Amino acid sequence: MTRLDRLGATLDEPLLVTDAASVRYLTGFRSTNCALLVEPGGATTLFTDFRYAEGARRVEQVEFTQTRRDVTGALSELLGGRRIGFEAGRIPYAQWQGLGSGGAQLVPTHGLIEALRAVKEPSELETMRRAAALCDAVYEALVEQPIVGRTEADVAWTIERTFRELGAEALSFVPIVAAGLNGASPHGRPSANVIEAETLVTIDLGCILDGYCSDCTRTFATGPLSQELTGVYDLVAQSQLDGLAAVRAGESGADVDAASRTGIGAAGLAEAYGHGLGHGVGIEIHEAPTLRPESTDVLQAGNVVTVEPGLYLPGVGGCRIEDIVIVTDDGCERMTFFTKELVTVG
Repeated sequence: MTRLDRLGATLDEPLLVTDAASVRYLTGFRSTNCALLVEPGGATTLFTDFRYAEGARRVEQVEFTQTRRDVTGALSELLGGRRIGFEAGRIPYAQWQGLGSGGAQLVPTHGLIEALRAVKEPSELETMRRAAALCDAVYEALVEQPIVGRTEADVAWTIERTFRELGAEALSFVPIVAAGLNGASPHGRPSANVIEAETLVTIDLGCILDGYCSDCTRTFATGPLSQELTGVYDLVAQSQLDGLAAVRAGESGADVDAASRTGIGAAGLAEAYGHGLGHGVGIEIHEAPTLRPESTDVLQAGNVVTVEPGLYLPGVGGCRIEDIVIVTDDGCERMTFFTKELVTVG
């Protein structure tokens, strides 16, 4: 059964899919200006403009309708007064207004395609293993060169260049290189700050390979550390192991997240771990399911999630350690293997 068949089997009314990532997942078609109309049972029409028409004609299991460049405006006319579902979390308000201007009855849906995307097929998992292996390779290359005395931005550029040289098609996100006090910001952007000795440097990186993302974080020492920074690293390392041990099919995202907080809470640093333990990864870098205190998700075998606790102490620094893993019935399979022992780089 194809992905379109599986989606169609869940529908009571036609569903309009306008999110580019979901269109790609369902059909393999890449475009920044397209939509799918999926009928109950899976019959599907693909809409796009002249620029993408040749590619659209080659897509299997769909009928192709060429529209003017204003696909939304064209659809508002083509849909007429039909009752049509739409992806409520994926469509901008202006586009929703435009689609409804022709009289279509637009019915919000929530998470239908995300639920399919969350459970990866074997071919997707194999692609993601290869994307994750590139993260390991970049770290292996990075620790062979000095970073002290270089700027965070320069190290980030080295990461991007190395990914490209290894065959990545793009980055999953702008690499995070956060040294010293900048490490107290979980999503600190690489700056012109010079990396100093005897501190921690958090490096978060990932790439896109054959359309799928990877994500991995390691924190390095740049020389002998204070007792406080060593303690921070040890706490995060144990928290990450606790989180990994809790991941398995049937567990809730909230409970897995909670398992990673026990030691940090006992150390009186709960407020310094202010983000969730992890998130799903796939065609997009952030997908379902989520691992965080407010999560209502229940893990399933085949989910791919990150496990990435961290501590962020203003005026001191920060640390995060992250692996990307496949959820299994009895635990999880790590896809990133670069050492989590504290590595010192010069």
